[in-house]
Amino acid sequence: MKTGVNFEVRAVRMCASFVAIALVCGVGLRRGFASAPDTSATAHYMFVWTGDQEKKGNDFLAVIDADPASATYGKLITTLVTDQPTMQIHHTEYVMPASGMLFANDHLAGRTFIFDVRDALHPKIVTSFTEMDGYAHPHSYVRLPNGHVLATFQHAGHHHGDHASGMDGMGPMGQSGGLVEIDDTGKVVRSASSADPAFPDALLTPYGLAVIPDADRVVTTNSSMHDLEVFAGVTYQVWRLSDLKLLKTANLDVGANHYGHISPEEPRVGPDGAVYVQTLGCGIERITNFKGGDLAANPPVSKLVWTFPGSFCGVPTIVGHYLLQSVPEIAGLIVLDISNGAKPVEVSRVRLGDTYFSHWTSWDAKARRVVVTGDNRLFLLTLDEKTGALAVDTAFHDAAGKPGFDFVNRDWPQGWTGTGRPHGVVFSR
Repeated sequence: MKTGVNFEVRAVRMCASFVAIALVCGVGLRRGFASAPDTSATAHYMFVWTGDQEKKGNDFLAVIDADPASATYGKLITTLVTDQPTMQIHHTEYVMPASGMLFANDHLAGRTFIFDVRDALHPKIVTSFTEMDGYAHPHSYVRLPNGHVLATFQHAGHHHGDHASGMDGMGPMGQSGGLVEIDDTGKVVRSASSADPAFPDALLTPYGLAVIPDADRVVTTNSSMHDLEVFAGVTYQVWRLSDLKLLKTANLDVGANHYGHISPEEPRVGPDGAVYVQTLGCGIERITNFKGGDLAANPPVSKLVWTFPGSFCGVPTIVGHYLLQSVPEIAGLIVLDISNGAKPVEVSRVRLGDTYFSHWTSWDAKARRVVVTGDNRLFLLTLDEKTGALAVDTAFHDAAGKPGFDFVNRDWPQGWTGTGRPHGVVFSR
């Protein structure tokens, strides 16, 4: 099916020629499509990786106006549908790459798409891939200085079938995976295994990664996407970036509550050079001393420095000396000041409803906004970069005037009607 065609642009053109079908224009506006998307060089958009909540439709990329000065701010511009039936819509890159080639995956399908979003109004699918160099089920993507992507793959070997239960036609999924460097055409550049003889029984399934080029280091976390193994991950690994040599596998710090270290997921480099790791147990582990030459004699140190309320905390974002964390227990976000990384201080929090399951966050460096996805709604928030205070951007609202973008029961431009489930979001540069 041809996609990326803006229904509203066509509707506006029809209205200009045929006054008699003005009703069609009205229908389009009620559906929330932008009536006149800005095509200037200053236009600004967000790309929202979306699946069908009922898992009957296909994964698609939704393009939404993210320019606060635009007349169509918060409106849907267009969509690009894939041929992938929704299984588990999951990660995109965290920041728009300079090339405009955006990686995004359906994790359960084990499939990654590369989108060309340089022309936001007409995004294209460049290619897609599944297994690479003997590794399966890619999870996270971070750009390297050379423009390539370094991706975590959860498993080694060929894995198809019931991924959700950790089983397939070949038996249980492997306990290790690896890192793969990939170019924008989807070709493998190099790869390396996360298996470590010093941890023969550990679950070493790479989840997230932080790249520190100046230190020639990569820090990865090990956390399984399988429900049966969700609490098995308690380690992180340090690699040499220049040759992807695994230098060290280490356990995270076990805090006083004995669960804040469980299932480490998203690592982020802080303003002090330390790596801050969010865990599914809602902890923040701070990793230091990973840049030295002899990590065996002088090993890295991880310390649990904060625990948020509840569990199943999601994707964090660091802006300056603030760490923003999605916390489902409060149906919102909490902001920590990490000026003193060893002793963070909470400076603000915001609720986004009574039951909202906040998950993905990312920072819009151009419009100075924070995006949050969860359930079937997306919010934009402002951040006071002096105080760390968060506030919902009420100018970004749906057709009913309610803050956020509503994914429930929409007529989408690709010709599908249903409820979308958003996950990863990336902003145009």
